[in-house]
Amino acid sequence: MVRGKIQMKRIENATSRQVTFSKRRNGLLKKAFELSVLCDAEIALIIFSPRGNLYEFSSCSMNKTIERYQKREKDLGIISEVLEESMQNNVKEDAYSMAKKIKFLEDSKRKLLGYGLEPCSLNELQLLENQLERSLSRLRARKNQLFWEQMEKLKEEERRLREENAKLREKCGMQPRQPSTSKSDDHTEPMEVETELFIGPPEGSIQRNHKT
Repeated sequence: MVRGKIQMKRIENATSRQVTFSKRRNGLLKKAFELSVLCDAEIALIIFSPRGNLYEFSSCSMNKTIERYQKREKDLGIISEVLEESMQNNVKEDAYSMAKKIKFLEDSKRKLLGYGLEPCSLNELQLLENQLERSLSRLRARKNQLFWEQMEKLKEEERRLREENAKLREKCGMQPRQPSTSKSDDHTEPMEVETELFIGPPEGSIQRNHKT
């Protein structure tokens, strides 16, 4: 006959609950005894029944085991307090060190902006100047790099637009546009074009041309 699995919850029937308690109590005491003998373990087991009856097992002396347990708990408590205090001290030291670093960075920032320079020595001012020059050099280099990248993008966009324009002109049956001989990169002087400016009605301009 297969033994059914007992659901882990309180047994409502008092008689069944008492029978189960007696069986499992004896099994627990037996297991504690076997563990103490087989493994040479110091075991103290205390059980109170639902009716308040005391059942206990000790491999040596119950009082001795309880005192040993209490001493162990006390030692662990002391160790825990020491560790907690040490952690708090470490946190305080870290916070103090972080505050010093923040203050140093704020002072450095103010000096780089030109404030609070009165107590600085000549060497400190020289170091600040060198630092600013290095920063400016890096800024200029980055600025030039961005300029060149932007120029390359614009040139690439120009080439793409020229190709699209050529394809559209070809589709429309138009002659391809001749490349301009003048380039923006050439250092040639612009051509001078003579123009005649006339202000007045068109008829006056036409009559003037006939007279000439």
